[in-house]
Amino acid sequence: MEIRLYFQMLKRGWWIVLLTAVAALAVSLGISIFATPQYKAEARLILNPSYSISVSGLEGVFSSLDVLDRVSIVSTYAEVMNSKSVYDSALASLQLQPLEIEDYYSYETIIIANSYVIGLEVRGPNADLAASLANAIGFQAIDLTKRLNQVISLDFLDMAAPPITPYWPQPLRDSIIAIVFGLLGGMGLAVLREQISIPWDAFKRQRILDSMTGVYTRKHFSHLHEKELAQNPEEVHSIGIVELTGLEDVLETLPIAGLQSILRRTSGILRKELRGNDLIGRWNDNSFILLLPSTPAMAAQRIFKRIFEALSEPVKIEMLDAVVNFDVHIGGAEYSNNITAKELYEKANSALENARRVTANPINVWKLGNPFWTQPNEVDNE
Repeated sequence: MEIRLYFQMLKRGWWIVLLTAVAALAVSLGISIFATPQYKAEARLILNPSYSISVSGLEGVFSSLDVLDRVSIVSTYAEVMNSKSVYDSALASLQLQPLEIEDYYSYETIIIANSYVIGLEVRGPNADLAASLANAIGFQAIDLTKRLNQVISLDFLDMAAPPITPYWPQPLRDSIIAIVFGLLGGMGLAVLREQISIPWDAFKRQRILDSMTGVYTRKHFSHLHEKELAQNPEEVHSIGIVELTGLEDVLETLPIAGLQSILRRTSGILRKELRGNDLIGRWNDNSFILLLPSTPAMAAQRIFKRIFEALSEPVKIEMLDAVVNFDVHIGGAEYSNNITAKELYEKANSALENARRVTANPINVWKLGNPFWTQPNEVDNE
C-alpha cells in the first residue's frame, strides 16, 4: 500500500524528478567543460630486506624477514615517504618552490594490504610534473631510508609514468553519476513536496471549508460573493438563507458526530437541488446561505421551494434513536440597483424573519419595489 502511495506521489511529481536530473546533468557538463583537468601519477615501491644482518655489540644473527613481518615496519616507511623533509628535498631536486605548487598538487602514500608494497599517488593539473614529482619523492625516500636503516631497503617496484587521461573530470562517468543522483534527489523532492502540500492543503481547506458541513465558511462565502459583485456589478443574482429552526432545541444535546451527520446530510441535499455554479456556505450554527448567480427572485423562489420540500422530511438520528424535524424557513433577496453585499444580507435576514413569523409562508424572498426603496415587494409563493 505504501509503495503504491509513493509511486503515485512520484507520478504526480514527475516533472520535479525530470527537472532535477536535467539540472544535475547540466551542472556536471558545465564542470567538465570549464574545470581544469586533474591527473594522477602512480608509483609503487617495495621493501626489500637483506637475508640476514649482524648487530654490533650483540651475539647472534637476526633474520631481517622476522623484522619485516611486523606491520609497523611498512607503516613507518610510509610515514617517511609522507614527511615534509622528503617532500621538500623532492621539490628541490626538481628546482621547484613549495609555494609554487602547494595549491595545485597533492600526494599520499597507500599501504597495499598483505604485502610489502607502498603506493605513492601525486595529483595535479600537469601530467608530466605529477609523474616527475612522484618519482622524485620516491628517490628521496629511498635515499633517506638507506642512510637510516640498512636492514631493510626501499626500492622502486614501478616508477610513475605521465598519465594519458585525467582522472577528473570524466564527462561520461560524471554525467551518469549526476543523472543517477539527480533522479534520486528529484524523487526525494517530489515525495517531500507531497508531504508538505498535504498539511498545507488541509490548512487551506480549514480556512475556506466548514469542518462540520463541508461547505464554505461564512467568511469565505462573503469573500466569494463580494468577488462576484465586483466582476458582475450589473448582473442580477439572488441569495437565500436556509434555516433549520428545529435544530435549535437539540444543538446542545446532540453529540458532535450526530450533529455533523445531520448537517452533512443537509448540505448534500442542498447540493443536489442546486446547480453546479451555485455556492453554499454555513451562515450560523443551524443555517446555510446560498448564492444563485444569474437568478432573479422568481426563479430563486422555485429553487427555494424545492429545497424546502426536500428538507421537510423528518430525520432519524440512529445513535439517539430520535427523530428531528428541521422546521425549515427560507429567507431570500434579489440583488439589484448596485446595493452592497451587507445590504443584501440584511434584506435576506429580514425576509427570513418574515418567514418565521408567518407560519403559512415559510419561504420569503425580498425584491426591490422601486429605485427609492419606499415600497419593497415580497415575491408571492407559487
